[in-house]
Amino acid sequence: MPAALELISQHRCFGGTQRYYRHDSAEIGLPMRFSVFVPPQAEQGPVPVLVYLAGLTCTEETFMIKAGAQRLAAELGVMLVAPDTSPRGANVPGEDESWDLGTGAGFYVDATTAAWRGHYRMDSYVTRELHGLITTALPGDAARVGLFGHSMGGHGALVLALRNPGQYRSVSAFAPIAAPSQCPWGKKAFGAYLGDNPDDWAAYDASRLMAGLRQPFPGGILVDQGTADQFLAEQLYPEVFEAACAAAGQPLTLRRQDSYDHGYYFISTFIEDHIRFHVERLGKPAV
Repeated sequence: MPAALELISQHRCFGGTQRYYRHDSAEIGLPMRFSVFVPPQAEQGPVPVLVYLAGLTCTEETFMIKAGAQRLAAELGVMLVAPDTSPRGANVPGEDESWDLGTGAGFYVDATTAAWRGHYRMDSYVTRELHGLITTALPGDAARVGLFGHSMGGHGALVLALRNPGQYRSVSAFAPIAAPSQCPWGKKAFGAYLGDNPDDWAAYDASRLMAGLRQPFPGGILVDQGTADQFLAEQLYPEVFEAACAAAGQPLTLRRQDSYDHGYYFISTFIEDHIRFHVERLGKPAV
């Protein structure tokens, strides 16, 4: 049985409800939080779901407060879900010493190293436990789920979709960490969570995963990347993912957005395009 959901708060929003939940997570072994926007169409039955994975230092609140996604989601009848970005209070030595490892920086992997593997299981949390909750305890249609995210969460969206193409019917990303095995953020996180052997990192590197596949998402993948992003050259490597998609025959729309940076002003500008991209592939709810 799924864990009981504790409703922390809810707010009327564009005819639907913005909710914040807490529950005892079986996968994480600690309480976890997530947010949900339930559109008004859910009163008539299950609706498509878009799961958004946020970036470093973010929480389950960040996307819902900053992205401005609820108006269009209400219009199109799509449920939005945003989990927290890591376990909290796991008491792993060093988990609160830096902003790019540990708390707020789970990287959407199932850790394998002794220090981290007990609680840092964000892959299984998102793809199994949270997926089950939003499609049983909440009115999400399990046959119509898409995944998107930003930065670390863009990495998470690409990786988890590529690892579970039957579960997620669509995927997109804003400024993803597209080749984490090659960048400082990824090397630090993967070294801690997955161990020192880079061969063990391939299962959570979108570019390396794509290299072993053949057109996993025939309907295409959408990626937006700002050209004024302060992390672009050192951390993000969209060109590596672009090359991997080309080699795999994977349709990719990589839009380099002139003068946009890494933040939520960028995301809020293009969020409508991403929601419509997913709805075209998931279908609107039946009326």
